[in-house]
Amino acid sequence: MRLLLLLVGLVLPGGPAAWAETLVVGFGSYKPPYIFETGNTGLEYEIVVAVAQEAGLTVQPFFAPQERLHQMLAEGGIDALTTTGEQSGVKAFYSQPYIRYHNFAVTLAERRIVLRNVADLGRYSVSSFQRARSLLGPDFQAMTVANPLYREEPQQLRRNQQLMGGRVDVIVGDKRIIQYHLKHEMAGQPGMGKPLAWHELFAPTNYRMGFRNAVQRDRFDAALAALRKRGDYAAIEQRYASF
Repeated sequence: MRLLLLLVGLVLPGGPAAWAETLVVGFGSYKPPYIFETGNTGLEYEIVVAVAQEAGLTVQPFFAPQERLHQMLAEGGIDALTTTGEQSGVKAFYSQPYIRYHNFAVTLAERRIVLRNVADLGRYSVSSFQRARSLLGPDFQAMTVANPLYREEPQQLRRNQQLMGGRVDVIVGDKRIIQYHLKHEMAGQPGMGKPLAWHELFAPTNYRMGFRNAVQRDRFDAALAALRKRGDYAAIEQRYASF
C-alpha cells in the first residue's frame, strides 16, 4: 500500500512535495543536543524532519534504544532508522551521510591513563553506547570481543555517572553529548566536576539513515542535497552551535 500511494503521488500535480506520506522513523532515546524527546527537537531531529518535509514525507518519531530500533527495522516495525550505517549488519537501503558525530575515549585526568590507540582500551573497563561495537570500526570491534570488561549502556547520563564515580575506567561517546550532560544535568552534583582527559582515538563518524523502502531513501537523498545547497542544513547546524 505504501508503494502504491508513492506511485500515485509521483504523478499528481506538484510531485511528491504536494502531499505528505507518513514515515515512522526510529530515533535513539534522549541524545541531547542531537535528540530531545521532550518537545521533539534537537540538531539531528530537526535535520531529519526538514529533509523529510523537503521530500514530501511526514515524520512520525519513535524513540527507543538503538538495539531495539535496529531489531524493529529488520522486522518491519519502523520505516526508517537514524544514526546507523551499512556496518550495523541490518539489511536496509542506506542514505547518504546526513550527520557527523565525533566519538572520544574519556578518562578522569587524575588517573593519568595513557591511550595511544584503540587496542589500548582492552586493558581497562569501558562503557560505550549501544551498537558502538558495530559502528566504530574493526579495531574497536575486536577490542570489544576480547575485553571482558566492555559494556554498552543506552543512556549517556549513566555512562558519565559511572566514570565520575570510578565504576568504569573509560567511557566512549560523542563529545557534544558527553559535555551537554556534564554542563546541563550534572553540574553541581557532588564529585561531578572532576577534570577529564579526552583521547581522540576515533575519526569523526558519518551516520546514515536506514530505510526499508529504496524509493523513500532516494527521495531523502535528493532532498538532503537540496537542503545543503540552499543553506537550510547549515542554518539548522548554526542554531545548535553553542551546545
